[in-house]
Amino acid sequence: MAVRLHTNPGQVPERERLDTSPDTVLVHVPAIGATARSKGSLYAIATARGAPARARETTRSLLDTIQREYYYDESAGISACLEKAIRTANRRLLHAGDPHVPAGRSIGAVVAVARERELYVATVGDADAYLARRGELLTIPRVERAPGLPTRGDPHVDVWRGELQVGDVLLLATGDLAERLGTEELRQSVTSLQPAAAAEHLHHRLVTEGAAGSDAVLVIEATEVPATRIEHRLVPVRPAEPLAGAPERSPIPLADSVVDGVTAVQGSAQRVRSAWSAAVVSLVDAVLDLMPRRGTAERQVRSSLDRRAAERRVARAILAALAVILVAGVGVWALNGRAGQAGNIVKANAGEDALVAAQQDIAQVFGGGSLIKSDPQQALATLRDAWRQLAAAEQSGVPAAALAGYRTQVSGGLDELYGTVQTSASSIVTMAKLDASADLAGLVLGPDGAVYAIDRAAHTVVRFDLARRTATVVVRAGSGIAAAMGDPWLLTTGGPDVVILDHNGALWRWRPADRSGHGTFAPIVMNHSVAWGGDVTDVETYLHNADAGLYNLYVVDPSSKQILRYAPAADGSGFPSDPTGYLATAQDVSGFEQIFIDGDVYALATGSVTRFVGGRPDASFTVGAPPDDADLRPGHRYQLMTASSTRGEGTLYVYDAAHERVLAFDKAYGDYQAQYVAADGTAPFAGVRGMVLLPGATPSIAWVTKDRLYVTALRPAAPASGSSAPSPTASPRATKRPVATKRPTPRPTRP
Repeated sequence: MAVRLHTNPGQVPERERLDTSPDTVLVHVPAIGATARSKGSLYAIATARGAPARARETTRSLLDTIQREYYYDESAGISACLEKAIRTANRRLLHAGDPHVPAGRSIGAVVAVARERELYVATVGDADAYLARRGELLTIPRVERAPGLPTRGDPHVDVWRGELQVGDVLLLATGDLAERLGTEELRQSVTSLQPAAAAEHLHHRLVTEGAAGSDAVLVIEATEVPATRIEHRLVPVRPAEPLAGAPERSPIPLADSVVDGVTAVQGSAQRVRSAWSAAVVSLVDAVLDLMPRRGTAERQVRSSLDRRAAERRVARAILAALAVILVAGVGVWALNGRAGQAGNIVKANAGEDALVAAQQDIAQVFGGGSLIKSDPQQALATLRDAWRQLAAAEQSGVPAAALAGYRTQVSGGLDELYGTVQTSASSIVTMAKLDASADLAGLVLGPDGAVYAIDRAAHTVVRFDLARRTATVVVRAGSGIAAAMGDPWLLTTGGPDVVILDHNGALWRWRPADRSGHGTFAPIVMNHSVAWGGDVTDVETYLHNADAGLYNLYVVDPSSKQILRYAPAADGSGFPSDPTGYLATAQDVSGFEQIFIDGDVYALATGSVTRFVGGRPDASFTVGAPPDDADLRPGHRYQLMTASSTRGEGTLYVYDAAHERVLAFDKAYGDYQAQYVAADGTAPFAGVRGMVLLPGATPSIAWVTKDRLYVTALRPAAPASGSSAPSPTASPRATKRPVATKRPTPRPTRP
């Protein structure tokens, strides 16, 4: 049986869309079969980021023009017709003008055509298409991210052509959907839900994340449906039949003779089946007639006295059953009460025993001289046991208020053994004076000694002067002469430059000219032989020629399953050569939230840090759970890291968002050293969005929240004793291996 593809679209109902959204969604399935076979079904969305809701009329007019021009044009194939339709819509949009649309090319559109097993996707501006196939989410490749509409002259339109398979799911959305929700959320939604449910779920997540503008989402699933089939073959009528009409004068073809024979055989088989069915039914009826039958019982008439006696017997039986149930219930209740009292007594005794054991442990550590100073290892084991006894006492019913003082004493001793340092942060700059709606993200140390961050709300790059405690905008979206920079996305430092990656996938550099905030801004020439996906998580550089200011560029690209490495041009103008994969074996790098390069590559994931040497994981380097993971602060969520640029030496600082602290690890082997928490009454390490190590004799870090810049000094943790410190992680490496800066094996000089 023939099978054909059918596209099933899912979208958010208009009544549930945001009132502030300027986006428009178009779904057009031709009602005429000839049109559907030649032109296919049209699906599209148009978005106007930064525009008010009144701009929806403009995006609706844009899609209406594209639909009308595409189906009217029969002069070329689908790809050419799509390009011509979008260019015609651009000209009409440019001539009409709309005061509600911001100046510049801010309208984006993504248009998809599905015809049988063919799929065409055209994109312009800030709109994207994703294809889910066999449980994986793929980004529709684009030769280059074309600017939005309207634009003078014919815009560049990327038209991708591919094959549509059964089970494929196409997702059309605005450009910031993946940034807000993440590619994993998109993959799970479109692969596990029906199209309409997936669209509504993604829209709900957008609203939950605080989206107040663009919200267009369209999900299309390719399913298979059976083609229409003919149940019976038509048989020609012969002259001998009553309705044959005039006699047939031509000879009967051989094919008709064969058909007549087959039809006759089928009729005979049907008559034989009917005869056998009737015979079987008759045989069964005959067998049933021969079976013996039970006669009708005679009805007995009982007197009223007999009936009353029977009713009395039934009533007595019911009363006896109720009495038995009542006695059994009372007995069970009494036994449970006694057992409950006994259980409460046992539980109270267990809580009291646990509290007494904890008190004995505390007295052993702090009574008659501090055991922490004289024998840190024994003190650590004793305080950990005291912490477990206090938890057992609370579970046994001891009030938490009665345990609070003991917990404070035990946690203080454990923090001293764990090298926990209480710090205070100095607020350097508050963005309220520069931008009341600031939304800072990312932080890098510039070549001029200042720190730089991205303000996502204002689409700018901000320079913070730590000495003067000032903030200055140095680059804005739209800056540039030959081309305009898009919204800043990621930030890093390379030699004399502050390197900026915008949302269009273009690289730019800001080169400071002095220490007052002046500098030059220019694009960086790139080789786009490998298209970066929209899921790039980080960019980083490595300076290999300080005199010439030349540096390698590293891009974490999950689409390529690689850390792409670009070598610079000799004149420092850009990266014209093809990239190479740094990793020796391609792997999933979507979990790499940040990388740091000092000659080796450190990759930060949610739960750990991995060091790569020559593209391979280094087994001698291990950063795992902190020592207090089993008691004071269970669990961890690493999000940021920073360190000095000296290879294999110094300290690696990691921000743990789960407990709002900064952890210090040995950079050579990953051994735990100390941790830093905010002292009571000071600004906590909460909502940290960027962190960088500052140069100086005393280690200090600069870090940003949504609208503030802080600096915190990280003084070393005091040793627990003058001779030997405990090993909180109970690792033999921590006690046997010296804290050395030399490598056990020679390593290459550059990554």
